[in-house]
Amino acid sequence: MASKGDGTRHPINDLRSALERLRHHPGQLIETDVPIDPDGELAGVYRRVGAGGTVERPTRIGPAMIFNNVKGYPGSRVLVGLVASRKRVGIMFDTPPDELTRKIFDAINHGMSPIDVGPEEAKCQEVIYRATDPDFDMRKILPAPTNTDEDAGPYFCMGLVLASDPELGTNVTIHRLCVQDKDRMTIFFAPGRHIDAFRQRAEAKGESLKVTINMGLDPAIHIGAEFEAPTTPLGYDELRMAGGIRQEPVKLVDGVSVAAKAIAYAEVVIEGEILPDVREEEDQNTHTGHAMPEFPGYDGDANPSLPVIKVTAITTRKNPILQTLVGPGEEHVSLAGLPTEGSIYNALNDAMPGFVTGVYAHSAGGGKFLSILQCKKTNSFDDGRIRQAALLAFGVYSELKNLILIDEDVDIFDTDDVLWAMTTRMQGDTDIITIPAVSGHVLDPSQNPDYNPRLPAKGTTAKTIFDATVPFHLKDKFERAHFRDIDPRPYAPELNLEYPV
Repeated sequence: MASKGDGTRHPINDLRSALERLRHHPGQLIETDVPIDPDGELAGVYRRVGAGGTVERPTRIGPAMIFNNVKGYPGSRVLVGLVASRKRVGIMFDTPPDELTRKIFDAINHGMSPIDVGPEEAKCQEVIYRATDPDFDMRKILPAPTNTDEDAGPYFCMGLVLASDPELGTNVTIHRLCVQDKDRMTIFFAPGRHIDAFRQRAEAKGESLKVTINMGLDPAIHIGAEFEAPTTPLGYDELRMAGGIRQEPVKLVDGVSVAAKAIAYAEVVIEGEILPDVREEEDQNTHTGHAMPEFPGYDGDANPSLPVIKVTAITTRKNPILQTLVGPGEEHVSLAGLPTEGSIYNALNDAMPGFVTGVYAHSAGGGKFLSILQCKKTNSFDDGRIRQAALLAFGVYSELKNLILIDEDVDIFDTDDVLWAMTTRMQGDTDIITIPAVSGHVLDPSQNPDYNPRLPAKGTTAKTIFDATVPFHLKDKFERAHFRDIDPRPYAPELNLEYPV
């Protein structure tokens, strides 16, 4: 634990302790009391402050931001951008940004199951609103934002849905939740999501699926929840990942209105049930034809038939902080990308110990579609091994679309350096490998037979390997120019440059 002179670093176990950590790091968190409308204004402001990612330009990577004066919602605050920076995630995970992949790798192998606690520890239940109250209206309780004027409606963008199946276990995932009425939301499931499998099993029996939607969390919980199969198979409780990151179990409490668990230290919990055999239009109140901005940078299409969550209660902490994100921003890159990196690194380290030295899920792919793989070649056989590593990566993370292979002397996090390697160490006719018609992700608009008639269905894609590594027998022909390593600090102290001691 750091000294007080370095900023008191108490353990992080909820959102408020994470924010307190950031307050000791200048430039990582700002607050404003200027009134803000959650309908379009909040996202419009943060686009220019710190959204980054694939957001429409101009945008930038900047601080997280708390809006303390939300129009129409006295006492409520909205936080955006908590993990919209790799450096910020490193601060909250006690890890340098370039070592986060290994931090996540360690969490995979040292997970800790959540534990149950009693209502006396349920910070999330300090204030309770029950849907049986005749005045209940979640639209007046929680300031769900809209991102753009084309959104189907207000969305909870950082709602961690928690549900259990009596035979398969417990699962947590983040889904698109559109507020439709005072006590109804639609929920969008991308194909293959585990909670959707739970829902289908319940629906086949004519039963609803009881859920809690948890918001305002320790960032380790949100990032841990984004792991996918095969790293986390059906029924695996992703809350174990957060326990592995913190080396402390996540605490759960019984819901007040449904037979489902809630995260005890959440800022906000919505309790409810996914109704069997009920479907509604996502844009029923606006008819825009659009849903909301998704991580690839485009507005998703409004779905004409989605499952419905009937809300039974809302519980909050006092003066709660509702957490949201700007859909295509850097926040999604951290949420999806760090688990992508950890999953790929874990699998390749098992298959080829020591060969893979780095994995980076690039911002341009929203943390899902584009990754960079760095390997250490020691002989000519490794020219083939590195391409085998790429194939394994596609098998580990099915939504990955493009993969760039680089050598150890290229900075995996520096896009200019990666493009330099692609420019000087790659020939298109020998070093680009495509794999046609493989399962991908439905939110990429190019993954559609309308775009490429050779694709069998929406959500299938050609996957591409860009081998920007030097053939081993030519390694001495591609050695970079070397410069003297001189400490620059005495010559430019005003730049506050770092130099290893």
